[in-house]
Amino acid sequence: MAINYLVNLFLRCASINALSGSEKPVADFISSFLQSYNYQITEDNSKQFTSSNTGNIICKIGDGGEFVLLSHMDTARPTVDLKPLIKEDKIVSSGDTVLGVDNRAGIAALLYTLERIAKEKIPVKDFTVAFTTCEETTLFGSKYLELDKKIKRAFIFDSGYRPGSFIYSACGAMAFKISVIGKASHSGIAPEKGINSLQTAAKAISKLPLGRIDDETTMNIGILKGGSAVNVIPELTELEGEVRSFIIKKVEEHFNLIMQVFNTEAESSGAQIECEHNWDFKPFTVPADSLVYEETVRAIEKVGLNPTPKISLGGSDANSLNERGIESVNLGIGAQNPHSNDEFIFIEDLVKSSEIALELIKKD
Repeated sequence: MAINYLVNLFLRCASINALSGSEKPVADFISSFLQSYNYQITEDNSKQFTSSNTGNIICKIGDGGEFVLLSHMDTARPTVDLKPLIKEDKIVSSGDTVLGVDNRAGIAALLYTLERIAKEKIPVKDFTVAFTTCEETTLFGSKYLELDKKIKRAFIFDSGYRPGSFIYSACGAMAFKISVIGKASHSGIAPEKGINSLQTAAKAISKLPLGRIDDETTMNIGILKGGSAVNVIPELTELEGEVRSFIIKKVEEHFNLIMQVFNTEAESSGAQIECEHNWDFKPFTVPADSLVYEETVRAIEKVGLNPTPKISLGGSDANSLNERGIESVNLGIGAQNPHSNDEFIFIEDLVKSSEIALELIKKD
């Protein structure tokens, strides 16, 4: 294996700046790269739903088969002016930007694998490869990914765990936005005439079990804003948060608790409550006797690693696809410290990720 070539391919991918909704430069790179090996590339119509400047990129090998290998094209933070450094056994950035390992490492592993089977004429099964948009923000790329109906399972190359580990179960997240509507008045001349929306919100928040509720459930309020001036009783306070759990019922129960607490405090103060809520992504658990689980274990064992199933309190394209009925696991690719300037990846993990991808598609 030409390790230096694989490293260089990753660095080429990482240097392309493409945040969620602006993935076209990466899409163009992927399309050009694969077309140079005579692969047929299509761009789906997902951008009408995602608001990205490109659709998802899809490549069918043979008739497309019954499974898809997938990585996402966006990064959570910019890679403009990336200065990558190779330090002995790993790749890091200079510390001024993210390295882009999430998820350019997955892209590089899949592109390299496709290049190998083209150059070396490796016999492979029929399968599909897809590169999605908007994973870091909404998962809308995978939600609206236009796959053939015969696709039954997916292998996502996106987890921060090292190769060998794979996520078979992940939480769901319900997002909410609450508006507390009070009444403005002069805070010095007539505070009694006002209804303090900020105080109402604060009292409600103080009664919520924020943070880790149990091993399966978390609750957070991450954004709070209100008021218009220091001498005005705050008329409007808005807050945004989420509830996460592996159990749908628990998410719904804790969201109902939030609304109960806010409604009680609003009734006490005379304020009104308005709320919007939606599932960002649903939880999933892939059973150990499923084909996607068994094939993952087999591929990991074939490259000499110990298969290690993991659970996750984060979302990924695997959540979207599982919700669509496509059994999916998220494979560890070693994208460590994701979204920080301390991101890094071991070169060995890039190699192993591409080896696992090859084992998944090789003919027996």
